[in-house]
Amino acid sequence: NRMTAAKNRSHRANHYGTLCERKAANRYGLDLDRASWRDARRPGGDPVEIKSTMANHADGQPGNFKLYEAYHRKLREANGWYVFVVYRPRGRGVTVLDMEMRHSSRIPLLTWHGGGAHRDTRQAKLDISEIF
Repeated sequence: NRMTAAKNRSHRANHYGTLCERKAANRYGLDLDRASWRDARRPGGDPVEIKSTMANHADGQPGNFKLYEAYHRKLREANGWYVFVVYRPRGRGVTVLDMEMRHSSRIPLLTWHGGGAHRDTRQAKLDISEIF
């Protein structure tokens, strides 16, 4: 059943994303503090959005980071940061392959397009190679 498979993939992605958020919080001393547009705060209070992707998907395609326009604008206005995490699933856990924190003003030029309709905003995708 394709719906069940998609739901399982989404559930696993959320599980792995939560594990990556915890690892990022530990590495950078962040306080996890979720809102629609941020996942954490730096010690001084600056907001942080944590983006994670699998290094390679089951179909062999490399992962990418999905950013949402409305959340990105809010993060920029708040002088916020991103943490980008590339991982490989390992059992119920993850192995982090790469992790980097960078200011929201220091990411590659984004091309916004439809596809983020479920979040009422446009989205942009960044290839892993555009960050690392």
